[in-house]
Amino acid sequence: MSFRWPVRVWHVSETVDLLAGIPRNTAPLHCGWCGRRLEQTTAKGRRRRYCGQSCRQRAYERRTALQRSGLPEDAVVLSDAELAALQDRLFQLRCAAEDVATAADDGAAADELRRMALELASSARELERLR
Repeated sequence: MSFRWPVRVWHVSETVDLLAGIPRNTAPLHCGWCGRRLEQTTAKGRRRRYCGQSCRQRAYERRTALQRSGLPEDAVVLSDAELAALQDRLFQLRCAAEDVATAADDGAAADELRRMALELASSARELERLR
């Protein structure tokens, strides 16, 4: 005598979205070329990587140029001017953070600390856009 597991068959009459109700990653997405914030869409499928066709084309040109040059795909090449500008922006961000810390130690008012924190956040937001 052989043992048989009971079998249950359920028929589903309509399609059920198993992922409905599960929030997608809501972190802000940025264009892979220019760094602009991309709009959050509720459409299904692949997420956007670029804000438009021109950014997609520039990214393609960069990838093909990197393949011809032999540099790794994740390499970042900056001119001297771009490097200096990036270092200046990082310095501004560090100074703004130090200003907030100093003001907090000196007992600044809450509205003053809030204003300084907003300026710090604005500087950091600008720094996110590396291109």
